[in-house]
Amino acid sequence: MSLRLHLNEHTGGCSPAVLDAIRNISPIDVSIYPDYAAITATCERWLEVSPGWVQLTNGLDEGLHLAAQWSGVRPWGQTKGSDHGVRPWGLTPSSPSALIVEPAFEMYPICAEAAGLAVIRVFWDPREAFPTAALLDAITDQTRLIYLTDPNNPTGLPIPSGVVEQIAAAAPDVMVLLDEAYAEFSGRTLIGPALDRHRNLVIGRTFAKAHGLAALRAGALVAHPDTLAPLRRILPPFSLNICAVRALEAALGDRAHLDHYVRESAASRQLVYDFSARHGFRCWKSEANFVLVEIGADAPAVVDAVATRGILIKDRSRQPGCAGCIRITTGIVAHTQLCLAELEDVLASRPR
Repeated sequence: MSLRLHLNEHTGGCSPAVLDAIRNISPIDVSIYPDYAAITATCERWLEVSPGWVQLTNGLDEGLHLAAQWSGVRPWGQTKGSDHGVRPWGLTPSSPSALIVEPAFEMYPICAEAAGLAVIRVFWDPREAFPTAALLDAITDQTRLIYLTDPNNPTGLPIPSGVVEQIAAAAPDVMVLLDEAYAEFSGRTLIGPALDRHRNLVIGRTFAKAHGLAALRAGALVAHPDTLAPLRRILPPFSLNICAVRALEAALGDRAHLDHYVRESAASRQLVYDFSARHGFRCWKSEANFVLVEIGADAPAVVDAVATRGILIKDRSRQPGCAGCIRITTGIVAHTQLCLAELEDVLASRPR
């Protein structure tokens, strides 16, 4: 079996408590629709928000789709006396759009286009500062949705403090979906007062990366209840299966497992930084569980060569600003060491 260091998955596996919880699911549990009240309350406590501020989703991908679906149907915003704080259609724009900061997670344009939104891209060269001014300039009357990621994927770079709130304030009738898939690794989140100040801000979280539940599909949207209300109206009623529900409860109950993996990831990132420095490669200090490394024009060939040795890493050389770059998931230290040893051998055999 290959060592999977290409999709930012948990390389150490889920908590043993998760498997115990799944094994204890009864035949009756499987035959009835899940009740989400208890697990939602558990997630609200975990994320330190009040009741009503969390909506569980079938992976964060479902949350990304929900944001696009709603934004593609009607503009987002508040008006006095409107249903659930969301105004109905006013003037129909000729081309409602979503703004995406590239490089970005591939699902953003897929979700936007599936909902009938045009995709407008603002480019962020990782060698330069976050393009706040360019992003603000790109907001128009047609803008319905802005996807942001903090820290960014594939660079691992943070959005500077205050910028997300600046964007949300500049476009109060636009939904701003802030993807915090890697918040456990960054140690930062905008969950808190910002969500009350900016009712157009929705934060997406996943339990795939740091908690190791990728195959079970468990995510969440966090926002003011008035903001979540219209999204809940288009959400399928039972989108999380019982295995995901019980697994999530068990995962959130094992803080030690999470903390251990976060420490391992930090140590692995340092190994990649040191490796890059020895070889004279540029890399970016990441706040996520991966590192982007610029190894040169033969990046695709290097990725293929490492794959023949049973280790999967990601070629990111075709993404904007990432020419010559590979991305390595940094999880369990022993896995990172194995990957770097094989990568060292492949690089040594390159023509000079």
